[in-house]
Amino acid sequence: MSHSGDLSGSAGSNQPELSRGQIALRLSGVTVSATIIAFDATIISTILPGVAKSLNGMGLYSWAAAAYFLAVSITTLAFGRLSDLFGRKSLMLAALLVVSAGSIIGGLAPNMDVLIMGRIVQGVGGGMLIGSAFAAPADLLPDPKVRVQWLALLSGTYAAASGVGPALGGFLTEAFGWRTAFFVIPVTACLAAPLLWLFYPARHRRMGRGLQMDWLGLILLLYALGMPLLAFEQFARPDSTWPDWLEWSLILSGGLAGVLLWKFEKTKQTPIFPVHILQTRSARLLNLSSMLGGAVMFSLIYYMPLLFQSSFKLSPSTAGLLVIPIVAGAPVGSMINGQLFRYFERPQYIMVAGALILACGCALLSTVTADTPLTRVALLMSLCGLGLGFLLSNYNLLMQMVVDHAEVGVGTALIQTTRAFGSAIGTTLVGLAVAHSSVFTGVRFSLIGCVVLCGITAYLTLNIRVPKASG
Repeated sequence: MSHSGDLSGSAGSNQPELSRGQIALRLSGVTVSATIIAFDATIISTILPGVAKSLNGMGLYSWAAAAYFLAVSITTLAFGRLSDLFGRKSLMLAALLVVSAGSIIGGLAPNMDVLIMGRIVQGVGGGMLIGSAFAAPADLLPDPKVRVQWLALLSGTYAAASGVGPALGGFLTEAFGWRTAFFVIPVTACLAAPLLWLFYPARHRRMGRGLQMDWLGLILLLYALGMPLLAFEQFARPDSTWPDWLEWSLILSGGLAGVLLWKFEKTKQTPIFPVHILQTRSARLLNLSSMLGGAVMFSLIYYMPLLFQSSFKLSPSTAGLLVIPIVAGAPVGSMINGQLFRYFERPQYIMVAGALILACGCALLSTVTADTPLTRVALLMSLCGLGLGFLLSNYNLLMQMVVDHAEVGVGTALIQTTRAFGSAIGTTLVGLAVAHSSVFTGVRFSLIGCVVLCGITAYLTLNIRVPKASG
Protein backbone atom coordinates (compact mmCIF):
# COMPACT_ATOMS: atom_id res chain seq x y z
CA MET A 1 0.00 0.00 0.00
CA SER A 2 1.32 3.43 -0.88
CA HIS A 3 2.11 5.80 1.95
CA SER A 4 1.55 8.85 -0.22
CA GLY A 5 0.14 12.00 1.23
CA ASP A 6 -0.24 15.68 0.43
CA LEU A 7 2.74 17.83 1.31
CA SER A 8 1.55 21.07 -0.14
CA GLY A 9 2.01 24.12 1.96
CA SER A 10 4.75 25.03 4.37
CA ALA A 11 7.14 22.75 6.04
CA GLY A 12 5.47 22.33 9.26
CA SER A 13 1.81 22.88 8.43
CA ASN A 14 -0.22 20.42 10.51
CA GLN A 15 2.15 17.53 9.81
CA PRO A 16 2.14 14.87 12.53
CA GLU A 17 5.52 14.19 14.10
CA LEU A 18 7.13 11.16 12.50
CA SER A 19 9.04 8.43 14.30
CA ARG A 20 12.59 7.61 13.21
CA GLY A 21 11.33 4.41 11.62
CA GLN A 22 8.71 6.28 9.59
CA ILE A 23 11.26 8.86 8.46
CA ALA A 24 13.72 6.12 7.48
CA LEU A 25 11.05 4.33 5.46
CA ARG A 26 9.91 7.48 3.65
CA LEU A 27 13.48 8.48 2.84
CA SER A 28 14.68 4.99 1.89
CA GLY A 29 14.15 5.55 -1.83
CA VAL A 30 15.80 8.96 -1.59
CA THR A 31 18.83 7.40 0.08
CA VAL A 32 19.18 4.79 -2.68
CA SER A 33 18.78 7.63 -5.19
CA ALA A 34 21.74 9.39 -3.55
CA THR A 35 23.77 6.25 -4.27
CA ILE A 36 22.71 6.43 -7.92
CA ILE A 37 23.74 10.10 -8.11
CA ALA A 38 27.20 9.17 -6.87
CA PHE A 39 27.57 6.12 -9.12
CA ASP A 40 26.38 8.24 -12.04
CA ALA A 41 29.28 10.63 -11.53
CA THR A 42 32.10 8.32 -10.46
CA ILE A 43 31.71 4.70 -11.51
CA ILE A 44 33.61 5.18 -14.77
CA SER A 45 36.45 7.25 -13.24
CA THR A 46 38.88 4.33 -12.85
CA ILE A 47 37.86 2.53 -16.04
CA LEU A 48 37.78 5.56 -18.34
CA PRO A 49 41.40 5.22 -19.54
CA GLY A 50 40.71 1.63 -20.63
CA VAL A 51 37.33 2.56 -22.13
CA ALA A 52 38.88 5.37 -24.17
CA LYS A 53 41.60 3.03 -25.48
CA SER A 54 39.06 0.31 -26.27
CA LEU A 55 36.94 2.75 -28.29
CA ASN A 56 39.98 4.46 -29.89
CA GLY A 57 38.95 7.75 -28.31
CA MET A 58 41.78 8.96 -26.04
CA GLY A 59 41.46 12.37 -27.68
CA LEU A 60 37.96 12.61 -26.20
CA TYR A 61 38.96 11.39 -22.70
CA SER A 62 38.23 14.68 -20.92
CA TRP A 63 34.86 14.99 -22.66
CA ALA A 64 33.56 11.78 -21.09
CA ALA A 65 33.94 13.41 -17.66
CA ALA A 66 33.18 17.02 -18.57
CA ALA A 67 30.09 16.25 -20.69
CA TYR A 68 28.39 14.68 -17.70
CA PHE A 69 29.15 17.60 -15.40
CA LEU A 70 28.12 20.05 -18.12
CA ALA A 71 24.71 18.38 -18.42
CA VAL A 72 24.28 18.26 -14.64
CA SER A 73 25.32 21.89 -14.27
CA ILE A 74 22.79 23.27 -16.74
CA THR A 75 19.82 21.14 -15.66
CA THR A 76 19.95 20.78 -11.86
CA LEU A 77 18.70 24.28 -11.04
CA ALA A 78 15.79 24.11 -13.46
CA PHE A 79 14.65 20.73 -12.14
CA GLY A 80 15.07 21.90 -8.56
CA ARG A 81 12.62 24.69 -9.28
CA LEU A 82 10.23 22.29 -11.00
CA SER A 83 10.32 20.07 -7.92
CA ASP A 84 9.20 23.07 -5.86
CA LEU A 85 6.32 23.76 -8.22
CA PHE A 86 5.09 20.25 -9.01
CA GLY A 87 6.45 17.99 -6.26
CA ARG A 88 9.56 15.85 -5.94
CA LYS A 89 8.20 12.31 -6.12
CA SER A 90 7.22 12.24 -9.80
CA LEU A 91 10.43 14.04 -10.78
CA MET A 92 12.62 11.53 -8.93
CA LEU A 93 10.82 8.61 -10.57
CA ALA A 94 11.23 10.16 -14.03
CA ALA A 95 14.90 10.85 -13.26
CA LEU A 96 15.53 7.17 -12.56
CA LEU A 97 14.27 6.32 -16.05
CA VAL A 98 16.42 8.98 -17.75
CA VAL A 99 19.63 8.15 -15.89
CA SER A 100 19.11 4.43 -16.55
CA ALA A 101 18.61 5.12 -20.26
CA GLY A 102 21.85 7.11 -20.38
CA SER A 103 23.72 4.31 -18.62
CA ILE A 104 22.43 1.73 -21.08
CA ILE A 105 23.48 3.93 -24.02
CA GLY A 106 26.98 4.19 -22.53
CA GLY A 107 27.17 0.47 -21.86
CA LEU A 108 26.25 -0.39 -25.45
CA ALA A 109 28.29 2.42 -27.08
CA PRO A 110 30.19 1.32 -30.22
CA ASN A 111 32.43 4.41 -30.16
CA MET A 112 33.45 7.32 -27.95
CA ASP A 113 30.94 9.72 -29.50
CA VAL A 114 27.99 7.53 -28.50
CA LEU A 115 29.53 7.03 -25.05
CA ILE A 116 29.68 10.79 -24.57
CA MET A 117 26.06 11.04 -25.75
CA GLY A 118 25.12 8.51 -23.09
CA ARG A 119 27.02 10.52 -20.48
CA ILE A 120 25.06 13.62 -21.45
CA VAL A 121 21.77 11.75 -21.00
CA GLN A 122 23.07 10.47 -17.66
CA GLY A 123 23.87 14.07 -16.75
CA VAL A 124 20.34 15.22 -17.52
CA GLY A 125 18.96 12.40 -15.37
CA GLY A 126 21.50 13.26 -12.69
CA GLY A 127 20.36 16.89 -12.77
CA MET A 128 16.75 15.79 -12.32
CA LEU A 129 17.67 13.56 -9.40
CA ILE A 130 20.00 16.02 -7.69
CA GLY A 131 17.49 18.84 -8.08
CA SER A 132 14.83 16.89 -6.21
CA ALA A 133 16.45 14.28 -3.92
CA PHE A 134 18.58 16.52 -1.73
CA ALA A 135 15.63 18.82 -1.04
CA ALA A 136 13.35 15.91 -0.10
CA PRO A 137 14.17 15.82 3.65
CA ALA A 138 12.98 19.42 4.02
CA ASP A 139 9.45 18.30 3.09
CA LEU A 140 9.34 15.87 6.00
CA LEU A 141 11.57 17.54 8.61
CA PRO A 142 11.00 21.25 9.25
CA ASP A 143 13.38 21.38 12.27
CA PRO A 144 16.98 21.88 10.99
CA LYS A 145 18.46 20.20 14.07
CA VAL A 146 16.54 17.03 13.23
CA ARG A 147 16.99 17.39 9.48
CA VAL A 148 20.78 17.69 9.70
CA GLN A 149 21.07 14.09 10.93
CA TRP A 150 19.17 12.78 7.91
CA LEU A 151 21.00 15.10 5.53
CA ALA A 152 24.18 13.70 7.05
CA LEU A 153 22.91 10.22 6.16
CA LEU A 154 22.19 11.32 2.58
CA SER A 155 25.51 13.12 2.20
CA GLY A 156 27.37 10.25 3.83
CA THR A 157 25.66 7.77 1.50
CA TYR A 158 26.51 9.98 -1.47
CA ALA A 159 30.15 10.35 -0.41
CA ALA A 160 30.48 6.64 0.39
CA ALA A 161 29.02 5.64 -2.97
CA SER A 162 31.37 8.16 -4.64
CA GLY A 163 34.25 6.20 -3.16
CA VAL A 164 32.75 2.76 -3.85
CA GLY A 165 31.93 3.69 -7.46
CA PRO A 166 35.51 3.76 -8.81
CA ALA A 167 36.42 0.50 -7.03
CA LEU A 168 33.24 -1.20 -8.20
CA GLY A 169 33.85 -0.03 -11.75
CA GLY A 170 37.41 -1.36 -11.66
CA PHE A 171 36.33 -4.72 -10.25
CA LEU A 172 33.55 -5.22 -12.81
CA THR A 173 35.87 -4.21 -15.64
CA GLU A 174 38.53 -6.73 -14.69
CA ALA A 175 35.99 -9.50 -14.02
CA PHE A 176 33.43 -9.00 -16.80
CA GLY A 177 34.52 -6.13 -19.06
CA TRP A 178 34.01 -2.38 -18.82
CA ARG A 179 30.50 -2.40 -20.33
CA THR A 180 29.07 -4.16 -17.27
CA ALA A 181 29.98 -1.18 -15.07
CA PHE A 182 27.37 0.94 -16.85
CA PHE A 183 24.56 -1.43 -15.91
CA VAL A 184 25.04 -0.95 -12.16
CA ILE A 185 22.86 2.18 -12.30
CA PRO A 186 19.80 0.59 -13.99
CA VAL A 187 19.99 -2.30 -11.50
CA THR A 188 20.17 0.11 -8.54
CA ALA A 189 17.31 2.16 -10.02
CA CYS A 190 15.15 -0.98 -9.94
CA LEU A 191 15.58 -0.89 -6.15
CA ALA A 192 15.06 2.85 -5.71
CA ALA A 193 11.92 3.17 -7.87
CA PRO A 194 9.58 0.92 -5.83
CA LEU A 195 10.81 2.44 -2.57
CA LEU A 196 10.01 5.93 -3.84
CA TRP A 197 6.68 4.83 -5.32
CA LEU A 198 5.47 3.12 -2.18
CA PHE A 199 6.80 5.21 0.66
CA TYR A 200 7.76 8.77 -0.32
CA PRO A 201 4.78 11.14 0.13
CA ALA A 202 3.43 12.88 -2.94
CA ARG A 203 2.79 16.58 -3.06
CA HIS A 204 -0.03 17.75 -5.28
CA ARG A 205 -0.15 21.24 -6.74
CA ARG A 206 -2.27 22.25 -9.69
CA MET A 207 -1.24 24.63 -12.40
CA GLY A 208 -3.32 27.77 -12.41
CA ARG A 209 -3.24 31.33 -13.65
CA GLY A 210 -0.74 32.26 -10.96
CA LEU A 211 1.48 29.26 -11.64
CA GLN A 212 2.60 29.08 -15.25
CA MET A 213 5.74 27.58 -16.71
CA ASP A 214 8.54 30.10 -17.21
CA TRP A 215 9.78 28.85 -20.58
CA LEU A 216 11.81 31.93 -21.51
CA GLY A 217 13.51 31.88 -18.12
CA LEU A 218 14.31 28.20 -18.57
CA ILE A 219 15.90 28.81 -21.99
CA LEU A 220 17.95 31.73 -20.68
CA LEU A 221 19.05 29.70 -17.66
CA LEU A 222 20.22 26.73 -19.74
CA TYR A 223 22.06 28.99 -22.17
CA ALA A 224 23.70 31.11 -19.46
CA LEU A 225 25.04 28.03 -17.68
CA GLY A 226 25.81 25.84 -20.69
CA MET A 227 27.58 28.07 -23.20
CA PRO A 228 30.44 29.30 -20.98
CA LEU A 229 31.10 25.76 -19.77
CA LEU A 230 31.12 24.45 -23.34
CA ALA A 231 33.55 27.16 -24.41
CA PHE A 232 35.75 26.57 -21.38
CA GLU A 233 35.96 22.89 -22.18
CA GLN A 234 37.13 23.72 -25.71
CA PHE A 235 39.70 26.18 -24.38
CA ALA A 236 41.14 23.39 -22.24
CA ARG A 237 41.51 20.91 -25.11
CA PRO A 238 44.88 21.11 -26.89
CA ASP A 239 43.37 19.43 -29.98
CA SER A 240 40.35 21.75 -30.21
CA THR A 241 39.52 22.88 -33.75
CA TRP A 242 37.15 25.63 -32.63
CA PRO A 243 38.31 29.17 -33.52
CA ASP A 244 39.02 31.48 -30.59
CA TRP A 245 36.37 33.96 -31.69
CA LEU A 246 33.67 31.28 -31.40
CA GLU A 247 34.73 30.28 -27.91
CA TRP A 248 34.79 33.91 -26.73
CA SER A 249 31.43 34.52 -28.39
CA LEU A 250 29.90 31.68 -26.41
CA ILE A 251 31.31 33.05 -23.16
CA LEU A 252 30.10 36.59 -23.85
CA SER A 253 26.68 35.48 -25.07
CA GLY A 254 26.32 33.26 -22.00
CA GLY A 255 27.12 36.24 -19.79
CA LEU A 256 24.57 38.34 -21.66
CA ALA A 257 21.96 35.61 -21.19
CA GLY A 258 22.76 35.65 -17.46
CA VAL A 259 22.18 39.40 -17.26
CA LEU A 260 18.88 39.07 -19.16
CA LEU A 261 17.86 36.19 -16.91
CA TRP A 262 18.57 38.26 -13.79
CA LYS A 263 16.44 41.16 -15.05
CA PHE A 264 13.66 39.04 -16.55
CA GLU A 265 13.17 36.75 -13.56
CA LYS A 266 12.56 39.71 -11.25
CA THR A 267 9.32 40.38 -13.14
CA LYS A 268 7.92 36.83 -13.01
CA GLN A 269 5.47 35.63 -10.38
CA THR A 270 6.79 32.06 -10.53
CA PRO A 271 10.29 32.35 -12.05
CA ILE A 272 12.30 29.25 -12.94
CA PHE A 273 15.19 30.91 -11.06
CA PRO A 274 14.01 33.20 -8.23
CA VAL A 275 17.08 35.45 -8.22
CA HIS A 276 16.22 36.98 -4.86
CA ILE A 277 17.54 33.85 -3.11
CA LEU A 278 21.04 35.15 -3.90
CA GLN A 279 20.42 38.60 -2.49
CA THR A 280 21.82 37.64 0.91
CA ARG A 281 25.60 37.54 1.41
CA SER A 282 25.38 34.16 3.15
CA ALA A 283 23.64 32.56 0.16
CA ARG A 284 26.30 33.89 -2.19
CA LEU A 285 29.15 32.70 0.03
CA LEU A 286 27.58 29.26 0.41
CA ASN A 287 27.31 28.78 -3.33
CA LEU A 288 30.82 30.02 -4.01
CA SER A 289 32.13 27.67 -1.32
CA SER A 290 30.13 24.78 -2.82
CA MET A 291 31.67 25.46 -6.24
CA LEU A 292 35.19 25.29 -4.81
CA GLY A 293 34.34 22.14 -2.84
CA GLY A 294 33.04 20.45 -6.00
CA ALA A 295 36.24 21.29 -7.86
CA VAL A 296 38.36 19.69 -5.13
CA MET A 297 36.16 16.63 -4.59
CA PHE A 298 35.89 15.51 -8.20
CA SER A 299 39.47 16.39 -9.08
CA LEU A 300 40.44 13.86 -6.42
CA ILE A 301 37.92 11.23 -7.50
CA TYR A 302 38.66 11.45 -11.24
CA TYR A 303 42.40 12.10 -11.39
CA MET A 304 43.88 10.27 -8.41
CA PRO A 305 42.92 6.90 -10.03
CA LEU A 306 44.57 8.10 -13.27
CA LEU A 307 47.72 8.95 -11.31
CA PHE A 308 47.71 5.55 -9.60
CA GLN A 309 47.37 3.72 -12.92
CA SER A 310 49.50 5.83 -15.26
CA SER A 311 52.35 6.88 -12.95
CA PHE A 312 52.31 4.23 -10.21
CA LYS A 313 51.43 1.36 -12.61
CA LEU A 314 48.63 -0.02 -10.43
CA SER A 315 45.71 -2.06 -11.78
CA PRO A 316 42.25 -0.45 -12.16
CA SER A 317 40.90 -2.46 -9.23
CA THR A 318 43.81 -1.47 -6.95
CA ALA A 319 43.47 2.15 -8.00
CA GLY A 320 39.77 1.94 -7.19
CA LEU A 321 40.52 0.42 -3.78
CA LEU A 322 42.73 3.40 -2.98
CA VAL A 323 39.76 5.70 -3.55
CA ILE A 324 37.57 3.65 -1.19
CA PRO A 325 39.13 5.20 1.97
CA ILE A 326 37.06 8.28 1.16
CA VAL A 327 34.20 5.93 2.09
CA ALA A 328 35.72 5.57 5.54
CA GLY A 329 36.19 9.31 5.92
CA ALA A 330 33.20 11.08 4.40
CA PRO A 331 30.37 9.21 6.18
CA VAL A 332 32.26 9.46 9.48
CA GLY A 333 32.64 13.19 8.95
CA SER A 334 28.97 13.56 8.03
CA MET A 335 27.82 11.62 11.09
CA ILE A 336 30.10 13.56 13.44
CA ASN A 337 28.80 16.75 11.85
CA GLY A 338 25.21 15.66 12.51
CA GLN A 339 26.00 15.19 16.19
CA LEU A 340 28.01 18.39 16.57
CA PHE A 341 25.53 20.62 14.75
CA ARG A 342 23.12 20.88 17.68
CA TYR A 343 25.87 22.10 20.02
CA PHE A 344 27.26 24.87 17.82
CA GLU A 345 25.56 28.27 17.80
CA ARG A 346 27.51 28.92 14.58
CA PRO A 347 27.69 25.54 12.81
CA GLN A 348 29.70 27.07 9.99
CA TYR A 349 32.73 26.59 12.25
CA ILE A 350 32.37 22.86 11.53
CA MET A 351 32.70 23.64 7.83
CA VAL A 352 35.87 25.64 8.47
CA ALA A 353 37.34 22.61 10.24
CA GLY A 354 36.31 20.40 7.32
CA ALA A 355 37.97 22.68 4.77
CA LEU A 356 41.21 22.73 6.77
CA ILE A 357 41.22 18.92 7.18
CA LEU A 358 40.63 18.55 3.43
CA ALA A 359 43.48 20.99 2.75
CA CYS A 360 45.85 18.93 4.92
CA GLY A 361 44.86 15.75 3.08
CA CYS A 362 45.46 17.31 -0.35
CA ALA A 363 48.79 18.83 0.73
CA LEU A 364 50.05 15.48 1.98
CA LEU A 365 48.78 13.66 -1.13
CA SER A 366 50.87 16.01 -3.28
CA THR A 367 53.99 14.40 -1.75
CA VAL A 368 53.20 10.77 -2.57
CA THR A 369 55.25 8.88 -5.15
CA ALA A 370 55.27 5.38 -6.61
CA ASP A 371 57.37 4.30 -3.61
CA THR A 372 54.91 5.62 -1.01
CA PRO A 373 53.34 2.75 1.00
CA LEU A 374 49.77 2.17 -0.11
CA THR A 375 48.60 2.23 3.50
CA ARG A 376 49.80 5.82 3.80
CA VAL A 377 48.04 6.78 0.56
CA ALA A 378 44.84 5.18 1.84
CA LEU A 379 45.12 7.08 5.12
CA LEU A 380 45.53 10.39 3.31
CA MET A 381 42.53 9.65 1.10
CA SER A 382 40.45 8.95 4.22
CA LEU A 383 41.60 12.28 5.68
CA CYS A 384 40.27 14.02 2.57
CA GLY A 385 37.01 12.12 2.95
CA LEU A 386 36.69 13.21 6.57
CA GLY A 387 37.02 16.84 5.55
CA LEU A 388 34.45 16.43 2.79
CA GLY A 389 32.06 14.87 5.31
CA PHE A 390 32.05 18.09 7.35
CA LEU A 391 31.21 20.11 4.22
CA LEU A 392 28.71 18.23 2.07
CA SER A 393 25.62 18.00 4.29
CA ASN A 394 26.13 21.52 5.68
CA TYR A 395 26.05 23.08 2.22
CA ASN A 396 22.53 21.71 1.72
CA LEU A 397 21.28 22.38 5.23
CA LEU A 398 22.54 25.95 5.59
CA MET A 399 21.15 26.88 2.17
CA GLN A 400 17.78 25.45 3.20
CA MET A 401 17.95 27.62 6.32
CA VAL A 402 18.54 30.87 4.42
CA VAL A 403 15.72 30.45 1.86
CA ASP A 404 11.94 30.21 2.25
CA HIS A 405 10.54 26.67 2.42
CA ALA A 406 8.58 27.25 -0.79
CA GLU A 407 11.94 27.66 -2.55
CA VAL A 408 13.94 25.00 -0.71
CA GLY A 409 14.11 22.87 -3.85
CA VAL A 410 15.62 25.55 -6.05
CA GLY A 411 17.88 26.69 -3.18
CA THR A 412 19.23 23.18 -2.65
CA ALA A 413 19.51 22.68 -6.41
CA LEU A 414 21.49 25.89 -6.68
CA ILE A 415 24.04 24.49 -4.21
CA GLN A 416 24.23 21.28 -6.26
CA THR A 417 24.52 23.31 -9.48
CA THR A 418 27.43 25.36 -8.23
CA ARG A 419 29.10 22.17 -7.00
CA ALA A 420 28.66 20.55 -10.43
CA PHE A 421 29.82 23.78 -12.10
CA GLY A 422 32.95 23.66 -9.94
CA SER A 423 33.38 19.97 -10.74
CA ALA A 424 33.30 20.68 -14.48
CA ILE A 425 35.80 23.52 -14.19
CA GLY A 426 38.03 21.60 -11.78
CA THR A 427 38.25 18.41 -13.85
CA THR A 428 38.82 20.47 -17.00
CA LEU A 429 41.69 22.45 -15.43
CA VAL A 430 43.35 19.28 -14.12
CA GLY A 431 42.93 17.72 -17.56
CA LEU A 432 44.58 20.79 -19.08
CA ALA A 433 47.51 20.55 -16.64
CA VAL A 434 47.93 16.84 -17.41
CA ALA A 435 47.75 17.41 -21.17
CA HIS A 436 50.43 20.11 -21.11
CA SER A 437 52.85 18.32 -18.76
CA SER A 438 52.40 14.75 -17.54
CA VAL A 439 49.96 12.87 -15.36
CA PHE A 440 52.30 12.97 -12.36
CA THR A 441 53.16 16.67 -12.68
CA GLY A 442 49.65 17.77 -13.63
CA VAL A 443 47.97 15.96 -10.74
CA ARG A 444 50.60 17.15 -8.25
CA PHE A 445 50.08 20.79 -9.26
CA SER A 446 46.32 20.28 -9.09
CA LEU A 447 46.62 19.00 -5.51
CA ILE A 448 48.51 22.16 -4.57
CA GLY A 449 45.72 24.13 -6.21
CA CYS A 450 43.20 22.16 -4.16
CA VAL A 451 44.99 23.25 -0.97
CA VAL A 452 44.56 26.88 -2.02
CA LEU A 453 40.87 26.33 -2.82
CA CYS A 454 40.33 24.73 0.59
CA GLY A 455 41.88 27.75 2.27
CA ILE A 456 39.54 30.06 0.37
CA THR A 457 36.61 27.79 1.32
CA ALA A 458 37.53 28.04 5.01
CA TYR A 459 37.61 31.84 4.78
CA LEU A 460 34.27 32.00 2.97
CA THR A 461 32.43 29.70 5.35
CA LEU A 462 33.79 31.63 8.33
CA ASN A 463 31.82 34.66 7.10
CA ILE A 464 28.48 32.89 6.57
CA ARG A 465 25.60 33.93 8.82
CA VAL A 466 22.47 31.76 9.14
CA PRO A 467 19.35 31.95 11.32
CA LYS A 468 19.50 30.05 14.59
CA ALA A 469 18.04 26.54 14.31
CA SER A 470 14.77 25.97 16.08
CA GLY A 471 14.29 23.36 18.77
